[in-house]
Amino acid sequence: MFVQSDQHVASYYAGTYPAPIPLRPALSSREDADVLVIGAGFSGLHTALRLSLAGKRVVMLEASRVAWAASGRNGGQALLGWSCDMPPLEAALGLERARQLWDSVRWAAREIRELPQRHGFDIDYRPGSLWAAVLPRRVALLQEAQREAVEKWGYDLMRFIPREEMPHWIGSERYQAALYDPEAGHLNPLKLAQGLAAAIEQTGGRIFEQSRVLDYRETPGGYVARTDKGEVRADVLVLACNAYIDRLDRKLSRRMLPVGTYQVATSPLTPDLARSLLPRNSCVIDNQFVPDYFRLSPDNRLLFGGGCTYAGGIPKDIVAATRPYLERAFPQLRGVKLEFAWGGHIDISMKRTPDVGRQNARYWLQGFSGHGVLPTLAAARAVADAILGDDELLNLYQSIDNPPFPGGELLAAPLEVLGKTWYRLRDRV
Repeated sequence: MFVQSDQHVASYYAGTYPAPIPLRPALSSREDADVLVIGAGFSGLHTALRLSLAGKRVVMLEASRVAWAASGRNGGQALLGWSCDMPPLEAALGLERARQLWDSVRWAAREIRELPQRHGFDIDYRPGSLWAAVLPRRVALLQEAQREAVEKWGYDLMRFIPREEMPHWIGSERYQAALYDPEAGHLNPLKLAQGLAAAIEQTGGRIFEQSRVLDYRETPGGYVARTDKGEVRADVLVLACNAYIDRLDRKLSRRMLPVGTYQVATSPLTPDLARSLLPRNSCVIDNQFVPDYFRLSPDNRLLFGGGCTYAGGIPKDIVAATRPYLERAFPQLRGVKLEFAWGGHIDISMKRTPDVGRQNARYWLQGFSGHGVLPTLAAARAVADAILGDDELLNLYQSIDNPPFPGGELLAAPLEVLGKTWYRLRDRV
């Protein structure tokens, strides 16, 4: 079980937040609701907002603070698709049903741009992403992905960027080619989460922070969840705990492996230097098995990440762990001051496929596997629609098999470490 806190970690997002991050009360009473959402990260917030807008009485319980975990600390890249890419989803669902999921994440890409405008908050959204190849032999993967996007998913907006054009996109010799996606983009995840929380409250939903759920039970009338100072009774329960599901639901927990990941932010760069790194201000992720990802912030910092620890911990010195990879990508930044360094945990499923489903009136969303800005919104739509009576999208997710990790809690992480080591070796040759 992870230790939780009443303070946000010292990330770039928390450190530069334009106002004090709102502090919401802890639950100290008995409450009744139509829907109880446990976990105030992206998946829970999106679900709660859609239900609150539909007139449901929604209560959210968060063990720490809104977006305290991965939702408030991540790389901020709003990329179409899922961590597993489309082939496992096509294998599970067939072409036509997998295309429905693809269409839903395209909807999420539009919604992430429009939702803040509807509710009056800013997320520093910038359009455009690059999926880049480091190794020459992986350039063909980009071209194949572009062909499949057109032929299978009806998506013809991606543009292949050959090596001779790469200096116009990334100021680094490391990258051989890339796919540009205009419907993807990047944003400030903490601003998004706090904006969603405020919108929930404006529509009548209630959010309680520092209210860790000790247990829940099913009753003839719904569910009862208990904290140390109160309880909530609700007709419907939504578990949106992701990497922090641990002892609250052991069956769901066995399908998730918490993985540590971390990133850094440089001090502000000169505008000329910043533009030379990413001339078109697209975010970037490479197609290595353990990828680097980076983007520019509005104040001209380079935000750079990619390291992960499958044994669950975070390096004691994130700067020292990350600097070699940053300087490998951008030698011109050798010795640059890294002003922020932070980490957190993401929820990895064994197949990197989303684990979203329902049993009776209990719903869950997890398994976004480090690729959750848009998929959490797409999954929240499926869950909220099902609660409101339309389970077409949710049935797609429930057709995806997400087995428990082999070996239980003791062996899952060591086995993943071995697998990761093998793929890291493949990334180098």
